[in-house]
Amino acid sequence: MLFFLFVNLISLLSVGKQGFLGFGGDMTILSPLLAITPLCFCNCGSVESSKSIHYVCKTKKSRPTRRFGRMDVGKDSRLLFARSRVAAQPTEQMMFTSSNPLVDQLKEVSTYRFRTEIGGHVKISVGKINGKYAVYVEVSSLELGASNNISLMLIWGIYTSDSSCFMPLDSSSRARTIETPLLQNAFARFANELEFEAKQTPFYLSFFLKPTSSGVEIRNHNKSNFCVPIGFDPGSPAPLGLSFSTDGSMNFAFFSRNAAGCVLCLYDDSTSGKPALELDLDPYVNRSGDIWHASLEGAWTFLSYGYRCKGAALQNDADKFDAGRVLLDPYSKIIINSVTDNVSGLLPKYLGRLCKEPVFDWSDDVRPNLAMEKLVVYRVNVMRFTKDNSSQISSDAAGTFAGLIEKLSHFKNLGVNAVLLESIFPFDEQKGPYFPYHFFSPSNVYGPSNCSVAAISSIKEMVKKLHANGIEVLLEVVFTHTAEAGALQGIDDSSYYCTSITTGLDSQNALNCNHPIVQRVILDSLQHWVTEFHIDGFCFINASSLLRSFGGEYLSRPPVVEAIAFDPLFSKTKIIADCWDPKELEAKETAFPHWKKWAEMNTKFCYDIRSFLRGEGLLSDLATRLCGSGDIFSSGRGPAFSFNFITRNFGLPLVDLVSFSGDELASELSWNCGEEGPTNKTTILERRLKQIRNYLFVLFVSLGVPVLNMGDECGQSSGGSTSYGSRKPFDWNALSTGFGIQTTGFISFLSSLRMRRSDLLQKRNFLKEENIDWHGSDQNPPRWEDPSCKFLAMTLKVDKPVSGLSSESSNVEGDMFIAFNAAGRSESVTLPEVPKGMAWHRLVDTALPFPGFFSNDSEPVIRQPYEMKSHSCILLEANIHDD
Repeated sequence: MLFFLFVNLISLLSVGKQGFLGFGGDMTILSPLLAITPLCFCNCGSVESSKSIHYVCKTKKSRPTRRFGRMDVGKDSRLLFARSRVAAQPTEQMMFTSSNPLVDQLKEVSTYRFRTEIGGHVKISVGKINGKYAVYVEVSSLELGASNNISLMLIWGIYTSDSSCFMPLDSSSRARTIETPLLQNAFARFANELEFEAKQTPFYLSFFLKPTSSGVEIRNHNKSNFCVPIGFDPGSPAPLGLSFSTDGSMNFAFFSRNAAGCVLCLYDDSTSGKPALELDLDPYVNRSGDIWHASLEGAWTFLSYGYRCKGAALQNDADKFDAGRVLLDPYSKIIINSVTDNVSGLLPKYLGRLCKEPVFDWSDDVRPNLAMEKLVVYRVNVMRFTKDNSSQISSDAAGTFAGLIEKLSHFKNLGVNAVLLESIFPFDEQKGPYFPYHFFSPSNVYGPSNCSVAAISSIKEMVKKLHANGIEVLLEVVFTHTAEAGALQGIDDSSYYCTSITTGLDSQNALNCNHPIVQRVILDSLQHWVTEFHIDGFCFINASSLLRSFGGEYLSRPPVVEAIAFDPLFSKTKIIADCWDPKELEAKETAFPHWKKWAEMNTKFCYDIRSFLRGEGLLSDLATRLCGSGDIFSSGRGPAFSFNFITRNFGLPLVDLVSFSGDELASELSWNCGEEGPTNKTTILERRLKQIRNYLFVLFVSLGVPVLNMGDECGQSSGGSTSYGSRKPFDWNALSTGFGIQTTGFISFLSSLRMRRSDLLQKRNFLKEENIDWHGSDQNPPRWEDPSCKFLAMTLKVDKPVSGLSSESSNVEGDMFIAFNAAGRSESVTLPEVPKGMAWHRLVDTALPFPGFFSNDSEPVIRQPYEMKSHSCILLEANIHDD
């Protein structure tokens, strides 16, 4: 058995310009190549048949063709490693001319140079001609003795099995190598050409030289085989992930700073547990800085890909690399499920798909580009929205982006002009969508038949359809933590994750957001969603963790938050911080750095309104929330940056907020209105209805952006549970109940009221002092700090006094009087004076029965004082009154 030493060269020969460009002339070689890692040819036994490969060898003198036997190669035999490493780095890729006709025809030539162990040099040029790969080998300045009859043999073989075996090249003899003569050319150099079918690449060509006179085997200066890659190139470190060139080649780029080795794994069968081909990337050829990269032309027969990271670059490195585990490329744009090897537990559940994203026609898409103060937002879970049979849509569309399109009329009926999609990243199915394992694609579950490509096309169609109806699409995104397995773990944990045991963070899945590579992933992901999916904005879940350094302390200028604020691509994109932590199921109050770009989900609004309407809290807190939360947004922003909500996707839904208030729900600030849980008592039910109307009313008359939560409009209940998993699919039948009809009608009324009175209710800037008056029930100043006081009224005044009562001014709208009574007793309210010829018209009184509790055409309020019931709100508008 022949044993060949196989090496990887880690420094390049410095070559003169003439030597780089052609075979002719003198070539200046300044420094030797170094090499590592011995390897051998060995007999690996029989091979399972499934594929055929042809090898063609041509000699330079007469260019006869020598065809070797047809050989069947098993699927497993196509595993290809370069653990022995490429023995030289390509010095150039370009067109050049020489005295050799073949070389003159080669395209995109890669040239490799070696120094032999006895002096002299070997130059290998690899390029394509007529759809095949041609390899030109040329040996110069080799001291072989004085005989004129000396000839030189090229003993070569290729890797198509594992790192210790060469593939047999003759199916009859099972030979591992072929002998091909090198003939002297006009420059007294030994040369010859080999050709290989392009469809059989990529692989590695390994060879040594043997003079016929002495039989001495000549290898490189490190006494290892010469080795070059065929059918794949070093590629480019940018962009990260899989990219496609105009010539049809695919470039792979993958970050791992601390891995000693990286293997590109290619699969030709999605049901196979093992890769069909593995390319062990050379750290001196296929690595630039911390990026591993390679370019393949003949990989279209493969369906998917992943990576294996091997060993730590340093012995004391904290990273632990499982060399047997295949990892998902974080930058894959399309991912597919892979068969998991349940025996070894080494293989991944997800792989990147080797294809371009589906082409989509955006030609007629027009982004609404709504001003932030104009938004009315509806938070929706894509799957739960239409999954229930009550949605009456096809099973293929139920629970998908397509299903959401079919319910477009519901958004329009509510007056919604922006939908906020709960996280749609691929996620841990056990823990839910707030534990993602990928950031560049929608989850397959939201597409028809759980197809990844269909999901991408489907969300684009959804976005385009919503845009056509004036509705923006916002995404909840989670970048602060991942699923506990199957995400970025194993790639480079000390870079991606907070692995310091002193931080007190969950290092298993807490991302190190302000590390340069994680920051880059976040920005690239956001840019991808904006450019490829036309997303209009992002709501960052657990945003407070974006402010942390690797050590866990809060930064005054966190790099990732600042970079997002100043990225020009996001200049017209809504950027919202939401400090709810899905891991701890709680919202955190944080002074968020904003650079006049970041808006925030206003948790203080939620808590203060809940507290006031259940009979607690101070009037000053209520007034602050009504006027746009100046305590949070006055420093360079405005009320439009306050995204207000009463309920959200964790905690109690709206109907439960007025039905449950046990000790275990103390943090919810809920009130059961007199009886815990479901009841048939009319008094309790009426009080609960008033409270629900009050919550919706305060949400819409407060400055800021109102955010509705899916299911609240039809009385969706979780039975008093605060967990995210207790939320049920949307019940479309509930919309036709009395509760559903009056609540959806009230929301629609409030949405149109905000639009009609945008001069007072939709403000980008805070109200001026002269535009608002505050009152107690008797027109005296409010008792701001008296906790026993539960009544507050305000008059919102138009900028210019109304004058002229001609018929042309019949549509003139005047001041608005709004009052809130959270006490358990009625209040006699003295109304402010209005200009002559005008009167107060009641638009809302939440204490009145349906349908009278809201109206645009109510009779003027003549009688004073106005009797305001307990636990109610009113809104009056000054309009022209004909006596």
